[in-house]
Amino acid sequence: MTIAAPRVTIIGSGNAGLTAAYHLSLHGCDTCLYGAPGFTGPLDDIREHGGIRALETLNGVNLSFAGFRAIHTVTEDIQEAIAFSDILLLPVPSFAQLALFESMLPHLRDNQMIVLLPGNYGSLELRRRQKELGYQQDLIFVDAISIPWACRISGPAEVAIMGIKEYLPLAALPASRTGEAIARLTPVMPLPLKALANVIAAGLENINYGGHPLLTTLNMGLLENFKGDFNYYKDCCSTATARAAAVMEEERIQIGKAMGLKLLPELEAMNSLYAMECETVYEVNRTSETHGKINSAPDSAEHRYITEDAAYLLVPCKEFARLTGTATPMIDACLTIDNAYNNADYLATGRNLKAMGLDGLNIEDIMAAVA
Repeated sequence: MTIAAPRVTIIGSGNAGLTAAYHLSLHGCDTCLYGAPGFTGPLDDIREHGGIRALETLNGVNLSFAGFRAIHTVTEDIQEAIAFSDILLLPVPSFAQLALFESMLPHLRDNQMIVLLPGNYGSLELRRRQKELGYQQDLIFVDAISIPWACRISGPAEVAIMGIKEYLPLAALPASRTGEAIARLTPVMPLPLKALANVIAAGLENINYGGHPLLTTLNMGLLENFKGDFNYYKDCCSTATARAAAVMEEERIQIGKAMGLKLLPELEAMNSLYAMECETVYEVNRTSETHGKINSAPDSAEHRYITEDAAYLLVPCKEFARLTGTATPMIDACLTIDNAYNNADYLATGRNLKAMGLDGLNIEDIMAAVA
């Protein structure tokens, strides 16, 4: 008797979407890759090449998981993609989550699982929108701290996988279903999964929290003038910027403490996730083999390290800090400068309490709402 391969649908055809379709296929899954209107070029490339190739080397550096895999289903039809599997991965930027979910809602059915990579509190916004629109499906939302891979699209139907985390922390909404979510995801995902307390913890544990928005903000003049021609992690982290990042990191830890969450310090998290033994975050940025393979950097203030990580990571932190009375001068400074860079108001347009469906609640109510 032949045992059917696990099925998984990937919503999104960017760097992480193509990597997920390739690696999960390599891992033994039947995968369906969906590309939204305006983002279907990669699907045409996959059809033309018969599948996705992962490079063996890039710029003389050996890469992970090299090979070629055909993809079971490639589609622009959202209904077909949703019908393919009960496990729906969204490895997309936070600002794309809501629009994609709204297109999915009419086709979703009970017991399907929506996995956001990264979550960035997205499950809260999606649940709010589901209720607002009057949909009643019994869905499990899952927020992961990030995508599993360091990866890039390197050519048509071609990806470069620089590395993969040792494990992936995540939590379900509600948190009472995290164990169930991990049991269902384990046969699909190519790395171990680790339960977090709830989706608030998953957002606060995102390792992009400090390094991306702050280092990008502090280095913007050089990044713009030299068109991002850097190794971001090595070249944008100096002893001084690392000290500033440490101040911002302490703000994150204090926000978690005020909410009753014991968060993993960034250094401990990076060492654990990437099997390193660094003594400082500065050393992590300067010596990480995985990140050292990524020879690119933001080239403008409109890069997602600000438009996503400031708006969808720093803004929720600021909102929770306000509710708990936690001082956040470094977060405030970073958001103030980023707002000026982009003529924006991220506290108004980012993932604030209203967007998450948490406005009017105190911390105790919020923690009960995600339990």
